Amino acid sequence: MLRHATTQSRIIANSAARGPRVTRLHNSTVVKSIKSTRPPPSQGQAKQGKQQDGSGSKKGSSTFNTIAKTIFLFSSGAALGGSYTAYVDSQSNSTFPNSSTTPLSDLSPPAYGNKEAFEKAYSEITALLGEENVNKTKDVLDAHSDTYWNSHHAKPDERPGIVAFPGSTEDVAKIAKISHKYLVPIVPFAGGTSLEGHFTPIYGGISLDFSRMNQIVALHKEDLDIVVQPAVNWEELNEYLADHDLFFGPDPGPGAQISGMIGTGCSGTNAYRYGTMRENTLSLTVVLADGTVIKTKQRPRKSSAGYNLTQLFIGSEGTLGIVTEATLKLVPKPANESIAIATFNSLEDAAGAAAEVVQNGILVGAVELLDHRMMKAINDSGATTRRWDEAPTLLFKFAGPTPANVNDMISHVKSISKGHENRSFEFATKEEDREELWSARKNALWSTIDVGPKGCHTWTTDVAVPMSRLADIIRVTQKDIVDSGLFGTIVGHVGDGNFHSILIYDPEKERSIVEGVVHRMVKRAIEFEGTCTGEHGVGVGKKLYLDEEIGPDAVNLMRRVKLALDPHLLLNPDKIITVNPNSKEP
Repeated sequence: MLRHATTQSRIIANSAARGPRVTRLHNSTVVKSIKSTRPPPSQGQAKQGKQQDGSGSKKGSSTFNTIAKTIFLFSSGAALGGSYTAYVDSQSNSTFPNSSTTPLSDLSPPAYGNKEAFEKAYSEITALLGEENVNKTKDVLDAHSDTYWNSHHAKPDERPGIVAFPGSTEDVAKIAKISHKYLVPIVPFAGGTSLEGHFTPIYGGISLDFSRMNQIVALHKEDLDIVVQPAVNWEELNEYLADHDLFFGPDPGPGAQISGMIGTGCSGTNAYRYGTMRENTLSLTVVLADGTVIKTKQRPRKSSAGYNLTQLFIGSEGTLGIVTEATLKLVPKPANESIAIATFNSLEDAAGAAAEVVQNGILVGAVELLDHRMMKAINDSGATTRRWDEAPTLLFKFAGPTPANVNDMISHVKSISKGHENRSFEFATKEEDREELWSARKNALWSTIDVGPKGCHTWTTDVAVPMSRLADIIRVTQKDIVDSGLFGTIVGHVGDGNFHSILIYDPEKERSIVEGVVHRMVKRAIEFEGTCTGEHGVGVGKKLYLDEEIGPDAVNLMRRVKLALDPHLLLNPDKIITVNPNSKEP
């Protein structure tokens, strides 16, 4: 249950186990360990290093000896084979070179602490939180690595070494300092409902579980905002807000928690009217990679003060900072609500009707599309109290201050649907009738799983396109699913051009087939000037599409931002953008 609470407010570690480290000392000379077995710096680094020392080789040699001895003292006994390597040059350091972007080819593999360093970090975290608030059992480590829902499953070695359960922002800051001190990766974990491998600890380390931080800090009813901790569940939040005639707009899948919702920039069925997490998050408290705690802004709805740091962290998937508190925008609960359902002869007709509703500026609460296979799955599963017409279907939410306002919107939508040769149109205003109509949408995912082939996996993916291309991409994607021989359904938040495919497949026999369907769906969306993900986030699964979607220079800029905030690449590394040039992409 949610409850009120008050707000709780480098040294160089032992040498790297897996590659060279970039380290900044007091001298700007490039230093290279002669006996190192690790790769040399790039030609650009070497060239810049030579330019730094214009006084001759003798001075350079002296400087080399001095710094090399210092490095040896820091790293002695810690290297796992070979001696320590450091490249020391403020101009050639890959974190802050002279260019505005950072291509992956400019980086060396991340250099994390060795086994001894990891164990020291775990011991300090245990001492900080108490043994009751850490866990190293296999089942818990596995649960913080992967889930049934993930499309890209963790490899056997992609497990955390410890799961830590902090109770406050101060705890998180101290854990981040320990992570920074010993160079141990750290991956935030909230509800664990994400789909693209977001919380898989690729390089092991610390899984930071927020389940103890699930409190409401402050409700400002008159300002229509609320301050919450990261593990607040959005459904429980709305239960709490209902007593105050308020609600929180975004509505992703069940079980999602606020920090994960912020991390992925998610939304849900209400996004057309109320927006995504980007529009509904006012301010964040964030712990940075070195343990620094910042607040991105104050509570007002608008501000022109400096960079928009709040938006920088939304959608960053824990790669730039760790969100420990959020101020969220609230909405007054509508006085009058209605649900309508319309069926159509074809997907093109249904999508065309949805597009026209949007193009006419009719601000419905939500507009959802379910294809005919989805409606059949709902019938076959018996998940609802009625049988539905197994035809392409649109579900609408209406909300307004007066019955006349709601009825006017219903009338307009009914007229538009008729113009697209709809088969039927019905609506309900009583709560129990509204729930019955909306139950088709609510049970879509579970129905697909229930009636799909048994013993199979589920791959849920999403894309978004401009509204004018929605009908085309849904039609072609539906045909591709059928032609592939897979069992799959389509559901979409079509008011903002976002739709999902739910695909059931045998992981032993059909993995390559489902990958092909998803790949073509994403490529199609990008060709239609859309995006590889409308609300699920990038994680591991969709990194490879970013270059095509926004261009390599934009991705390289993201990598620069990552390096600026997290120079040791400790925060959820290799998510959204690759930071390890040796990484094996899925």
